[in-house]
Parts: sequence; structure tokens; C-alpha cells
Amino acid sequence: MRRVILKAVEGRPLLRLTTSRSYAWTGQESLAEDDPEMWQLISQEKRRQMEGLELIASENFCSRAALEALGSCLNNKYSEGYPGQRYYGGTEVIDKIELLCQKRALEAFRLDKELWGVNVQPYSGSPANFAVYTAVLAPHDRIMGLDLPDGGHLTHGFMTETKRVSATSVYFESMPYKIHSQTGLIDYEKLHESAKLFKPKLIIAGTSAYSRLIDYKRFREICDDVKALFLADMAHISGLVAGGVIPSPFDYADLVTTTTHKTLRGARSGMAFFRKGVRSVDKSGKQIMYDLETKVNQAVFPALQGGPHNHAIGGVAVALKQAATQEFKAYQQQVLKNAKAMSKSLIENGFNLVSGGTDNHLVLVDLRPRGLDGARVETVCNKVSITANKNTCPGDKSAMNPGGLRLGAAALTSRGFMESDFEKVVDFIAEATAIATEVKTKTNKLKDFKAFLETDEDVIAKMAQLKKAINEFAIRFPMPGFSDH
Repeated sequence: MRRVILKAVEGRPLLRLTTSRSYAWTGQESLAEDDPEMWQLISQEKRRQMEGLELIASENFCSRAALEALGSCLNNKYSEGYPGQRYYGGTEVIDKIELLCQKRALEAFRLDKELWGVNVQPYSGSPANFAVYTAVLAPHDRIMGLDLPDGGHLTHGFMTETKRVSATSVYFESMPYKIHSQTGLIDYEKLHESAKLFKPKLIIAGTSAYSRLIDYKRFREICDDVKALFLADMAHISGLVAGGVIPSPFDYADLVTTTTHKTLRGARSGMAFFRKGVRSVDKSGKQIMYDLETKVNQAVFPALQGGPHNHAIGGVAVALKQAATQEFKAYQQQVLKNAKAMSKSLIENGFNLVSGGTDNHLVLVDLRPRGLDGARVETVCNKVSITANKNTCPGDKSAMNPGGLRLGAAALTSRGFMESDFEKVVDFIAEATAIATEVKTKTNKLKDFKAFLETDEDVIAKMAQLKKAINEFAIRFPMPGFSDH
């Protein structure tokens, strides 16, 4: 047996005792050494991101610091339970990390720890939502959320005439509310009217493709009138809320959920916030207290999840520290400026926008007046290194062939794009849309459209020229994260 000193930790040498063994693996091999095939694929993806224009509104570029925590030894530790109450040993440090993440989550959103608590264990936003449902609802209780074609999210209860698509609609009875067909804004009057008839136990204020501010005060009033709990799902806008550049749902909601990787720009995970303290005072003057903390915590574990992903919690904690800085606030201010510049430029280029503009990080382009759809434009954009996603617009019937294209400003703003850069981005989108328009006039079905893009030499040449221009433009901007790969 031989002794090898690796490095010192807190002044003490860390020792590795090695014995003869029949294999050479140590677990210290690099990815390039251990799995060259995967290394090459990751390198290809990194190159794609650097040379392309990432406009998916739910995406962002995580910092190197957060990625270091995400790829750390925290991945190795199981820790079912909560700080101080674990079902595994060796969690002394893990407890400190989770408590630090909770503390930073409250600080990032400027919350009083006596009035709010947070569970940072949900694996993502969808599990966070279902944990809240599990905490406060019984099977077949009624909920209301924004309809998916109108900019809502699957987890808010989406169903069609023939199928309950979301598990939320399977286990609970859901009724959607809609946006106004003329204004493109949430129809609060109709929402209130429907809520009085449907009598939901929970109303959800949250969106995935809605470009305007949410009137949380109005939601609170409606919830109070029908005696419903108020859940705000701020997954898309949590970074803007943390930056203080848009109104906060915490002023009115009972519960708040979020992902952590969109505008918040952290590792991919989820959080569920819950009110604490006095909920109301009855006629006799007795204080009625919130009882959400225990319910939410038990819903996350042990009801729905096992061991928390400690590496993700560590990465989220790093991002939350960043979110409390003035630099982050300035970043969010620039996100808004860039989204508005993109909106203005799209309108000047003849595009129609749902609601006519934006108040947050995204715009929803309605391509139907051009005789186009999101699936065709997305396909062309993808081939020329513009990454966006097709999206339903109000009135759409198909999520696979919808009439809209959703565009977000958060990711490219993280690379240092300014307003004039987004004007150039819109020029590229307009060129890609022109190609889609040309090809649509020569084809019928979507599969024919896609085949034409692969075979017509003139179109292939146009796309190659546009892609080259986009790659040369995009590569000039720095990329957060690791510089290798």
C-alpha cells in the first residue's frame, strides 16, 4: 500500500490510499478522456449556442459559477427530508446549503421570513405546481388557470373536448379563463363571472406566452370574492420580479411557484413559496393563521419526491445571490429594453403581435395574417441558426401547427445584446420568414414544406447564406458558462 497526498483542505492533507486493483478507473478522468463521443456532442451543442440566436423565451445562459455548483460533488449526496430532519447521515453540509438557498430566495424577492417561507426542493416548475395542488386540494377539487392556447401552461389544467391532456386536469376539475379577443389581454371580467359560477378552490395567475403585466390585485379581489386560494406561477418572469422591474405577485398571492432557469438565469430547478402568519381575522377578532408551510413541505416530500437534487439547489443558491445584486437589476432592465426594441422592430417589419406589444421579456408573433404558421417559420429559423418555438395564438386548435412564434429576449441579453442588436435579429427573422413564405406557396402539407427545404437548391443556397451571416454575427458576442467544450 502506498500513500499519495492529493491536496490540503482546511490545512489538513487529504490522503488517498491506493491498493493494487485489476482496473485502472479512478473517477478522475475528464469527460474528453472517459467519453469522447459525449464530449464531442456537448462541444457541438456549445458551438450551436455560440453561433446561433437563442430566442426561446423559457431559456437563458447559466453562469459558470452556478454551473460549477451544479456539476459538483453535491450530486453525490442523498438527503431525503429537510434540514435537521433527514433520513440519511452525512447531511451536515447539505443542511447548510439548503438553508442558505432558502435564505437567499427570500432575500432575492425581498420577503420577510416571518411572512413567507420557501421550499427549494422541487425538481422543476411543473413538480412545484403539482406539489402546491397536492398541498391544498383534494382529488376533483376545482381550479382555474389561463387556457393553453391563450398563453397559459399545461400544468394549469389544460384539456380538450375529448381528452384531459394535463395530469392537473386528470386529478382536478379545471376551467380555463381566456384573454379578450380584441385586446389580447386577460379578460378579468369574464374570469370573475366564470369564477362565481364555477366556485374554484384555487385560481392560478401564470403564463407561458403572455407578453403583458398581470394584474395581481385584481386576481386577489376575485379570489377573495369566491373564497379561492391564489397561486401565482411566476416561472417566466421571476428574474424580472427579483430585479424589481415589474410588479411582484408576493404582494397579493397566497402561494408562488417558479422555475429557476428562465429569466432568473440559474440552474434548472423549482421553488414553491408559501405565506406564513395571519391569514385573516374572524368576526370575534380571532386571528386565523396560514397553515401552508407544513402542507407544502409534506407535499414535496414525502408525497411527491424522494431525495432532493442537492447539486441543483446549490446552483440555484448561487443564482439567487447574483439576483440580489445591482448588476442583475441592470440586466433585467436591459431585458425589458431589448424586448421592447424587438417588439417595435417586428411591427415596423409588418409583423402582427398578440396584444400589440410587450411589457415583459417576450413577444408572441401572430403569423396567420401573413398566411403562415409557427411550425413552418420555426423550421426555417432553425435551419439558419435562429432558435425560436412555434406557439399557439388565441383561436388556434393545434399545438403542433399553431399560428404563432414566441420570441424571448432574456438569453441574448445575457450575451450582451443591446437594442440595436435586437433590431438586427429581427432583420434576420424577417429574411427567414420571407423564405418560409416563398416555400409555402410552392407546397401543401407541412411534410412537403420540410422536404422542399431539403431538396430545392435555390432555397438551400438562400438559407446557407443567411445562416452564414447569422453565425458570423452571433459568434462576436461572449457566452456565459465554461469557456472549454
